[in-house]
Amino acid sequence: MSSKADNAIKTTYFSILVNLLLAVVKWLAGFFGNSFALIADAIESTADIFSSVLVLLGIKYSKRPADETHPYGHGRIEPLITFMVVIFLVISATVIAYQSVINLQTPHEPPKAWTLIVLGAIIIWKETTYQIIMRKGKELNSSTLKAEAWHHRADAITSVAAFIGISIALWFGDGYESADDWAALLASVLIIYNCYKIFRPALGEIMDENLHIDLVNDVREKSLDVAGVMATDKCFVRKVGMEYLVDLQAVVSPDISVKDGHDIAHALKDYLMQNFPDIGNVFVHIEPFSEIK
Repeated sequence: MSSKADNAIKTTYFSILVNLLLAVVKWLAGFFGNSFALIADAIESTADIFSSVLVLLGIKYSKRPADETHPYGHGRIEPLITFMVVIFLVISATVIAYQSVINLQTPHEPPKAWTLIVLGAIIIWKETTYQIIMRKGKELNSSTLKAEAWHHRADAITSVAAFIGISIALWFGDGYESADDWAALLASVLIIYNCYKIFRPALGEIMDENLHIDLVNDVREKSLDVAGVMATDKCFVRKVGMEYLVDLQAVVSPDISVKDGHDIAHALKDYLMQNFPDIGNVFVHIEPFSEIK
């Protein structure tokens, strides 16, 4: 768990640095390039900096080992931090939408043509960052890092919307200056949609929703490789932080001693944890064959 958390922390530092640099670039380009779509993008990147700091603090907290008050560890902080990240995104989208509506009612000059070059570079940069962090999130099984990756994807999407809006404003000329603001408004809608995609799996995680059918099937199948295990009855899997906790009922012969059943349970636990690196612990309950339902 410690090495996973350390890896996730390094990835989060990278994310913070990217957001900081891009926020500065977007604010300057939006202000001097007369583009609210770029400023809207900058607002989101600024919010991303604060949410990334939250992610960093959450991952650092989640790496703490189990103790008397937290016997299952501190991994539940991950989906809670994800909820806070979503709140940051929703606030950003609301601010962008509100300002877009105001700008649509106020005549203004079209954005500068050079802002398209800035946006093109930002889109490539942000999508690349999304791929890097999402790959790490999947590798480390971290819902928080996946949410952080989606932040960068949302940023890339708002930049694409800004690029389209500015292109329309410049291409069609007079009367189409508001295309830049419509692009910012569309970006806010896309951000809200991405909020749902981030929020839904985190909610399932904190509610112990049955989302791990493939892992359940693999665990039950592998359990039969252990000597003394005749079958498995119930198997429940919950995700806590970057690891899975497994509750498993193993069916054994009713004629063996309590010690033999105890030894089988330990052998089963060790075997599963060796074969499934993402499993943090296995709680084995022994059932006699005659009582299986």
